Amino acid sequence: MKRLSIGGTPVWSGWFVRFLIAAVVAGFAGCAATPGPAAEAAKPREALVKERAQARWDALLKNNMAEAYKFYSPASRSVLSYEDFIRSMRVGFWKKADVQAVACQADEACDVTVTIQYAYQGNLVSTPIRETWIRTDGTWWYVQKG
Repeated sequence: MKRLSIGGTPVWSGWFVRFLIAAVVAGFAGCAATPGPAAEAAKPREALVKERAQARWDALLKNNMAEAYKFYSPASRSVLSYEDFIRSMRVGFWKKADVQAVACQADEACDVTVTIQYAYQGNLVSTPIRETWIRTDGTWWYVQKG
């Protein structure tokens, strides 16, 4: 039986085996570190909504309106253009926002309570607000109320 070799060196020599093992280990490590759709689906819907709601508020706090607008539901974006959205925002108004609670009353809809902090007459004021989030085509979206 003839042994397979590359450039006269047997394929199963020490360097090749070490390379092969390192490549396999790196591949498995990459898979473990990258959450896929299955990992997202495994999270409770409340956790997914909380993450997205906080991400939307984080974008607003950073005055990243383009990013914040992406969280609006497709239906909301169909009636509220990006330009109108920008005009309706009070850039720099909010000082802090923390998602406090998520209550999902249905498979496709959740109410989110967010405590926002803003400046009013020189004082920082905290107040809770309620948001509605819906799931469309597997993604959770913020619903702009009229």
